[in-house]
Amino acid sequence: MNRYVKWFEAGEFPTPPIGKLLNMKMTSIKEGEAVFQIEVDKRFSNPMGTLHGGIIVSVADSAMGMAYASTLADDESFTTLELKNNYLKPVWTGTLTATGKLIKRGKTIGIVECHVTDEQGSLVAFAVSTCMTLSGEKAEGR
Repeated sequence: MNRYVKWFEAGEFPTPPIGKLLNMKMTSIKEGEAVFQIEVDKRFSNPMGTLHGGIIVSVADSAMGMAYASTLADDESFTTLELKNNYLKPVWTGTLTATGKLIKRGKTIGIVECHVTDEQGSLVAFAVSTCMTLSGEKAEGR
């Protein structure tokens, strides 16, 4: 079992600084899948009054990153090479759920997708990420 999954199941997974800043939390993780939730309100509005797209992509990136991280060996880390997000409807306030799922992982490169939904389960955004596994010296300090 992967270290991130073990930490989460043991209740020992530390909330990273970005999670604290945006008040988002991981609600589940298993190999190849992670779910995050975020409560959004007017503090996160853009000049048009709707939720800033960067908030949506941040929660999607977190879910996809942890979905990928859940497949790593203890001596591996990863980095994001590419991130694409499609916004499908506006959001003002409420709870968003981001479900990241591994599509394919090779020895070095993997693809992850994420569905971001609102409280009614309606798709708000769809994201795709390309990740690169780092090992040895490249994984140190990450």
